[in-house]
Amino acid sequence: MNFTKYTKEFSYNLRLAYPVILGMLGHTLIGIVDNFMVGNLGSTELAAVSLGNSFIFIGLSLGIGFSTAITPLIAEADAEKDDKKIRTTFHHGLLLCVFLGIAIFALIVLSKPIMSLMNQPEAVVKLATPYIDWVAFSLIPVIIFQGYKQFADGLSQTKYSMYAIYLANVVHIFFNYVLIYGVWGFPKLGILGAALGTVISRIMMVVFMHFILRKNTNFKRYFKNFTFKEIRKSILKKIINLGFPSALQMLFEVTLFTAAIWLSGTLGKNSQAANQIALILASTTFMFAMGFSVTAMIRLSFLKGSKDFKNLIRIARSIFLLTIILELFFGLIFVVFHNYLPHFFLNMSDVAQSIDNQEIISIASKLLLIAAIFQISDGIQVVVLGALRGLQDVKVPMYITFIAYWIIGFPISYYLGKHTNLGTTGIWIGLLAGLSSAALFLYIRFSRLSKKMVSENP
Repeated sequence: MNFTKYTKEFSYNLRLAYPVILGMLGHTLIGIVDNFMVGNLGSTELAAVSLGNSFIFIGLSLGIGFSTAITPLIAEADAEKDDKKIRTTFHHGLLLCVFLGIAIFALIVLSKPIMSLMNQPEAVVKLATPYIDWVAFSLIPVIIFQGYKQFADGLSQTKYSMYAIYLANVVHIFFNYVLIYGVWGFPKLGILGAALGTVISRIMMVVFMHFILRKNTNFKRYFKNFTFKEIRKSILKKIINLGFPSALQMLFEVTLFTAAIWLSGTLGKNSQAANQIALILASTTFMFAMGFSVTAMIRLSFLKGSKDFKNLIRIARSIFLLTIILELFFGLIFVVFHNYLPHFFLNMSDVAQSIDNQEIISIASKLLLIAAIFQISDGIQVVVLGALRGLQDVKVPMYITFIAYWIIGFPISYYLGKHTNLGTTGIWIGLLAGLSSAALFLYIRFSRLSKKMVSENP
């Protein structure tokens, strides 16, 4: 096989992907800052933030998943050099993101009573309730921001959202610090301060994104003359038909990992801590695959719009290959350092914690060996999913992801985790089975669909 025809695309793929990767890591950093600063207040406060964020993350996945429908439509219109279509898609997509943000906010607030059914400590639920209210509200600007981001991504301009996210992180750290601890004359609000810091930073993020795009010479023509009179039901329906299955695809995976967190919690605090350590590391490397997924979606949408189907397959394979190489590298790091990486997340100098630390390290090191393998599966499934979204194929992948994660993955996780001696390791074997199934079936789907496009358009 001549790999040169694939590797020569690596440079452009990386240029498109790296701002997305840094942006994804920026989103993750907001959660890490919350955990770090709130952790200094006590274990109850930290547990409340963790519980609250498990609800928020599900809502966020729905919003991000839905908004991805905007990118392939914009990229396709860009290939067709149809400015009117780009502008119309952007306006309709942004309007839908506003309504979706409000709906998800309301849904999360109304779902708070579920916390009482989860056998969580009363003190944790009491603290988590107002935290959820405010952070759920922050999802409105986040999902509106996604509308702007997916629009810019569709035009292959991936840097602007990265700038906005890192500005949000600076604002977030400042307001978290002054509002959590009550310094420089600000009130001491504890975890409520963390929630307000998140709200303020996310509002700033969408305001910055709006103005940086509107003032840009290449974008400002798409901001003119917004009016509700131009809204067409047919265009809204087209975006919803792409966005709703995409949202469910992301939801199925996120809820599988959320279920793994809850299952680990039923096995004891050390199992849950080990699960969290391995999950943080695996999630961080997953952001790189997410960057390539967006790259696949952008490039394949453009090639579809250009009707360049032969190059479409070549470009897709170049992105798949780059993803596999990178995930193999991360997997090797996990294998070589699986006994050492957990130490960074634990206070090894605390003698009172030494027995617990040993157990956590023992469990986490085994999970990292499994994570080393599912790095590859996870990377392939998300990048192929991005490629299929680029081809505007979302319904069949929705069914594939549901079967892979909830018919194959979760039952294995539940059985091995709860009914064998494998414990948390068994839960992660289930995750590996689900991700590997998704990777295999999604790739088969892409291969058949892309070959069909080539044969129908010689």
